[in-house]
Amino acid sequence: MLQAFADLVVYRWLGLAPGTMLGEALNFFVYDSLKIFFMLSVIIFGVSVLRSYFPPERTKRILSHKREFYGNIVAALLGIVTPFCSCSAVPVFIGFIESGVPLGITFSFLISSPMVNEVALVMLWGLLGWKIATIYIASGVTIAIVAGYLIGKAKLEHLVEEYVYQMKVGNVEIVEPSFGDRLRYARDYTREILKKVWLYVIIAIGIGGFIHGYAPENFLVQYAGKNNIWAVPLAVLIGVPLYSNAAGIIPIVTALIQKGMSLGTALAFMMAVTALSFPEMIILRNVLKPKLIAIFVSILAVSIIFTGYLFNIII
Repeated sequence: MLQAFADLVVYRWLGLAPGTMLGEALNFFVYDSLKIFFMLSVIIFGVSVLRSYFPPERTKRILSHKREFYGNIVAALLGIVTPFCSCSAVPVFIGFIESGVPLGITFSFLISSPMVNEVALVMLWGLLGWKIATIYIASGVTIAIVAGYLIGKAKLEHLVEEYVYQMKVGNVEIVEPSFGDRLRYARDYTREILKKVWLYVIIAIGIGGFIHGYAPENFLVQYAGKNNIWAVPLAVLIGVPLYSNAAGIIPIVTALIQKGMSLGTALAFMMAVTALSFPEMIILRNVLKPKLIAIFVSILAVSIIFTGYLFNIII
């Protein structure tokens, strides 16, 4: 139905011919905008109801009693339903450490939460299908588990700024809301998210539509296809200085994949932008010493590059 409506708008109402660059670009834009906003509304509402059972205080209490590896798994999974933006990385980090959550488990959450969230799931599912969405989430969670586990095993607590361990955030009493309150929270949160991301989604889909309609068919196959051994590390390197959430980057990456970018290279680029961005490292410098940031970035970059190469080989 959505595709039929997009065809109606572009090819009948606007009178553009199918197969033309402008027609293909506008059709991509109309169809994907309708599909993404519909899926965002439905799935964010459902995830918000689930999230209401995991307020930050409960998340900290759950993770503070977990052992290494098992705790890394739980932290990475909780990161999917309790996302935060980079601006909240410092208070989240301090709250976890103060609550007794081990450093490695904290990092598993810090990696998983911005990289693998409901927005990424919705947009990947809507644009590229459930199989690629599942691959992205599985690889993102795996990277969060492995990176957090390695940091925990390295015993790097001495590389956290001293004041973090001296802070006392205090405990907050958890008040269980009614199911009606949870539904109202989900409604309000869905509205809040849509207000925050709608412009980014429109801009990103517009850029993706331009790439879809105007980019030469063989350009990305040559420079970012499977045969270019440097494509994956170069994509990660390009993604690091950028700052965007899933809403801003996935429509663009979708168009790049459709034009010939290999899946592994695209996944590596998305992960670098959402989990390894330079602005977030600047924010984390408030709580981490430079050596720990360097170790964190190195482990994460190697894991992302390995994942990119792996999927370029098997898919």
